Amino acid sequence: MDNLTKQKEEIESLKAIYGSEFQIEDDENRKYSITIVSDCDSNIYVKLYVKFSDSYPSISPPTFEISAPHLKHENKLHLFNLLNDIYLSHIGQNVIFQWIEKIREELQSLYSKSIEKLTNNDYMNVKSNKLLTTSETEITCPIISHGEVISDRKSSFQGHAAIVRSSCQVRNVIMKLKENRKIQQAAHNMYAYRIYDENTKNYLQDCNDDGESQGGSRLLNLLQIMNIKNVIVIVSRWYGGIHLGSERFRHINNAAQQVLVSNNFISTKRN
Repeated sequence: MDNLTKQKEEIESLKAIYGSEFQIEDDENRKYSITIVSDCDSNIYVKLYVKFSDSYPSISPPTFEISAPHLKHENKLHLFNLLNDIYLSHIGQNVIFQWIEKIREELQSLYSKSIEKLTNNDYMNVKSNKLLTTSETEITCPIISHGEVISDRKSSFQGHAAIVRSSCQVRNVIMKLKENRKIQQAAHNMYAYRIYDENTKNYLQDCNDDGESQGGSRLLNLLQIMNIKNVIVIVSRWYGGIHLGSERFRHINNAAQQVLVSNNFISTKRN
């Protein structure tokens, strides 16, 4: 497939995924833009401008510019380097979607760091802070349900779950859980979440192993198999000093299923 065909297919995909957020600036000269708004604060955004060259994607990346009035110079430079690194890791492939989602991820990371900084300095009134003007719904932590503890050879596993509808709520759930000293001291707090976006008809989903190799990815696979949406599931593991081998994955899976089923996040009946 030649570069021009790949570019046309990429543009059609981006229009389908992002709708009006994706703009054609100059179709003849293949110039496009997309505004990426922070999921946590609608006042913080990045506008990405791209221009496709004849050599993209086979040889060189698109020419791009970043407009981000709320970001510091070092943050913009960091984004610039990240986008170049993504292309270098995927030479010959379309990368605009990955660029957009990486920018979105970085905006969320910056928000999380700013929240942490405020917390460390005891500035808890985030609603009055200009940088963090989020809605009350998003800064409120969802109700967290806890499952039964599963024990095996001195290791313990416990599942936790909550309904989430934004990545901000995902972070709030994790932060709230870690306020519990026992959970904070667990060897691993692996998690996965899936959020369905009604506008794009796509899933925002991710996982974190927290040091338990494949732990988070298996939880995400469980959510996908059960077709669960708008839920985060976390499994805490307290290590007892005895290696459980692959048996630990059965306990992780059971702890997750137990909290999901017992608290009506899913139906126990399957079609």
